[in-house]
Order: sequence, then structure tokens, then C-alpha cells
Amino acid sequence: MFEARGAGSDEAQSSESSRRDGAPGIEAKKPVLVVLHQSHSNPGHIGQWFQRNGHALDVRRCCFDDPLPETLEHHCGAVIFGGPQSANDCDAFIRREIEWVGVALKENKPFLGVCLGAQMLAQYLGARVDHCQHGNVEIGYHPIRWVDGARALGEVPDHVYQWHREGFDIPRGGRLLAVSDGPFPNQVMSYGRTAVGIQFHPEITYAQVNRWSGSNPMRLYMKGARPRHEHLAGHLTHGPRVRSWLDQFLSRWTKAELALA
Repeated sequence: MFEARGAGSDEAQSSESSRRDGAPGIEAKKPVLVVLHQSHSNPGHIGQWFQRNGHALDVRRCCFDDPLPETLEHHCGAVIFGGPQSANDCDAFIRREIEWVGVALKENKPFLGVCLGAQMLAQYLGARVDHCQHGNVEIGYHPIRWVDGARALGEVPDHVYQWHREGFDIPRGGRLLAVSDGPFPNQVMSYGRTAVGIQFHPEITYAQVNRWSGSNPMRLYMKGARPRHEHLAGHLTHGPRVRSWLDQFLSRWTKAELALA
């Protein structure tokens, strides 16, 4: 998987500040563990949802030697986001993150993997993560189809924002919830009652779409990438429905009420 590279932003600083403080006027709740993979990365709409709902963001960047907790007893759950790395990389911090996924699974705590994070979940469970054999990528808004049982995740969107060149197989014991007709058919999977892996980027904000598509022009020439104007127009068209779904999904995910198993 690769994530767009770009300069930092006030959005990122705002998310980082909530590591200690939840939204004002809301009773304190357990923080959510947020794992990011670049210095300027931020959790976008996912992080904003947790802030609005009284959960501080406990942000860790293992690529800069931040440790991961030995237990999630003091967290409401964990979200591992995307990044320019691959789940197949040999870097020590990548191997450490993949192994750490077992902490969330063994404790039956809510776990969400986004793009690279979903691929880490799949690889931890023994599934393959790889490039498309025809060299395709998925970049920009692409259609997906939800399969039987996906309604447990809420009123699901039919177009989502993608930025990746690797995908994951469904591990033994995993459940496929959404598919694509493109080069990466597996889009959403669950494992057990509390773990979900999402290949796309529901956290993406308009500012991030603008930054990713504007600062990575060569990637928009890759096979399967949408032209930049479609990224921006697509976000205005499809973004509201994705955010509506994200609100439903996270509300139930945080409470472990998804009835996935």
C-alpha cells in the first residue's frame, strides 16, 4: 500500500492535540489508540468523530519508535491507518505492528484497519497481501458492492476513496463484506465480532483529497488512477454519504455492537 505524501497541516496539529483532551463539555471516555505512519499524517474524519464524541486520540507513530501498549484495557479500541509502507516490508516497526494486532484480537477489543492497517490484519491472520498482477492501482473514488451481512456496518456507501496499489486476501475465519469489480476485489472484511479491515479511506477530508491528489501528480498517471478533477468532484458527490455511514459505523464499532459473527 502507499499513501500520498504531502506537507503537514493545522488539521494534523488539531488531531494531535486531542491526545490528552476530549471534546469540551463531553464526559471523559476511554481514548482510542491511533497508529499513523508519517510525521504529517492525521486521522481525518475518523479522528474528528472520536473527538466530537469525547474520546481522546492516543496517537502513536511506531515508525518514530513510539511504543504500542501491552494491553487495550485502557482504550476503547484501536485504529491502524494507511501509509507509504507495505505489510510485506521487513522494517522492524512494521513487523512489530503486525504482531501487535494480536493484542486487540485476543482481548476482543474493537479493531479497525484502514488500507495498510487492513492489510496488516489480513497478514497477521495468515492471508496474502500483494500487488495486482496486471500492475493496476486504485486511486480516487471507485464503486464497491456490499455483500450479505454488510448491513451490520450501517447504511453503507457505494463509492469510496481509494489510494493503494496492494490488496489483501480474506484469511481463514474472515468474512468478506464488500467487493469491487476492479483489480482489488476484497474491500471490507471482518474477523470475529470486533475486528474490521477496510481497504479504502473513509477518513479522507476534502483538504486531504486536495493535498494527496495535488502533491502526487505522477501517481495519477498510473493505470487505475482517476484524474485529479474527479477526486475533488467525487468527494463533493460521495463524501457526505461516506461520512454518514462512518458516523453509524463508528458509533456501533466503539460499543462492539456490530453483530459481525
